[in-house]
Amino acid sequence: MPDRAFAVAGLAALAGGLLAALAFPPYGFLPGLAGFALILWSLSRPAGRPVRAAALRGGLAGLGYFAVSVSWIVEPFLVDERTYGWMAPIALVLMAGGLSLFWAAAAAVWGRLGARGLPGLLAFAACLSGAEWLRGHVLTGFPWNLPGEAWPAGSPLSQGAALVGAYGLTWVTLVLCASPAWILAPGEPARRTARMAAVAGAFLAFHAWGQARIADVPAGPPGPLVRIVQADIDQKTKWRPENLEGIFRTYLDLTGRPSAKRPALVVWPEGALPAVINDLLTPGSPWRGALAQALAPGQVLAMGANRVELDDRDALTYRNSLIFLEGTGQDLALAGVYDKHRLVPFGEFLPLGDLAGRIGLRSLVHMPEDFTAGPPPVPLTIPGLPGVQPMICYEALFPGFTRAAGRRGGARPDWILNVSNDAWFGRASGPWQHLNITRYRAIEEGLPIVRSTPTGVSAVIDSSGRTVGPVLGLGASGVIDLPLPPPRPPTPYVRWGDLPFLLLLVLSAALAGHKEIFIGLANRQRRSRARRDPDGAVP
Repeated sequence: MPDRAFAVAGLAALAGGLLAALAFPPYGFLPGLAGFALILWSLSRPAGRPVRAAALRGGLAGLGYFAVSVSWIVEPFLVDERTYGWMAPIALVLMAGGLSLFWAAAAAVWGRLGARGLPGLLAFAACLSGAEWLRGHVLTGFPWNLPGEAWPAGSPLSQGAALVGAYGLTWVTLVLCASPAWILAPGEPARRTARMAAVAGAFLAFHAWGQARIADVPAGPPGPLVRIVQADIDQKTKWRPENLEGIFRTYLDLTGRPSAKRPALVVWPEGALPAVINDLLTPGSPWRGALAQALAPGQVLAMGANRVELDDRDALTYRNSLIFLEGTGQDLALAGVYDKHRLVPFGEFLPLGDLAGRIGLRSLVHMPEDFTAGPPPVPLTIPGLPGVQPMICYEALFPGFTRAAGRRGGARPDWILNVSNDAWFGRASGPWQHLNITRYRAIEEGLPIVRSTPTGVSAVIDSSGRTVGPVLGLGASGVIDLPLPPPRPPTPYVRWGDLPFLLLLVLSAALAGHKEIFIGLANRQRRSRARRDPDGAVP
């Protein structure tokens, strides 16, 4: 029955999205990536209005995918559950539903093209990866859990990000993982075998290249010793004013923990202390004195902190910053400041702020003031350390962030420092997914990353996206002391950016738009076989 077939196709799309999302941490169910084949199969089912049906099925696939991928969005509302807990399911529905619109639009375009077979597979990859690029750029952008980042970071297949970036790897992933829908399409067994061999060959070649890249360990002496501090202070505890002194003392104790060699750099996470840094660093402040005593001369502390400054109109502006302080023996010297450039909507600023305030949305989300974005980032030079590109929390989501900063500043950094307050995610999937995404930035750039969070997951990441040494997981308190891993030479992605991805989209669109070429080639092949077998043994 047509209605039943339509419902089956919709359920298949929804299930495909759910399965694909289970490939990401902490689930790691890589067979779930076959869900993309289920989505493509669903889109290919006949319908009276093919474009409308494709949009609906694509939206259902996106709803399933994002309902799993951003399920952590409920956690911030549970920090003060009595006041905001009722908003948690609404936030999940709105976020998953809103993000699924990108997939609905991609599916509608695919349905309009009307391509099937290999052109249809390539068109599916192009439409969906193009929609994911838009998701990462429209308004503020939110490229969380791009399909290309489903491979465990540091694995051979993840190394493709060094070639074509996360968006290009998304195209590759969609082609590979949706290919069963093409391989198993009705046709001759010999043709299915050839399709399977082609996909398997591409998969193995990609895997072999990634394995070779991992084995090609960059040469160079160990970098400066870095200490990552994770104090395991949750959000409920942190924002009680009476806890400030105890939290500060915890960070100082971990900073001063004895080690065989003194770290050149100590890293505290984003928003480590529930205070404005201006108050703590006022000359003569006991907080400043305690920090000065905790740092040896020449030792640097990188601390995520909120700070206040006056703008050109003498109005207060709030910044989410990474402050670099150098010990002088008696006091502290300011060694550098990075102000977060990409702010989180509804977390650090309210879109349409004046209008949102008038309709009461500002009080609803408990945001008395917006943060102000910092200038476009450039690498920093900090005494005693290689050139560094800071990256605060949400900024780690964006492919090409460090590449653009290096071009803007005229020099490529030697490493990336990522501080993040993942305590908002609670103990859900968010912290593990955020770590995985951050590791992809190391692969793309060919640079090591030092990552510090208050409650996990903190780690040192090498230029292949692998964690090095111990990892401080969720709920752990302690330090990581490791030398900075060496960088690689600039990757193809650093040189070309998203140009290869754009070329893949253009090629896919060209082939999908000229599908008659494939039909003609197939007909020619049939005629050639018929001439070789005039008795008609070959259909």
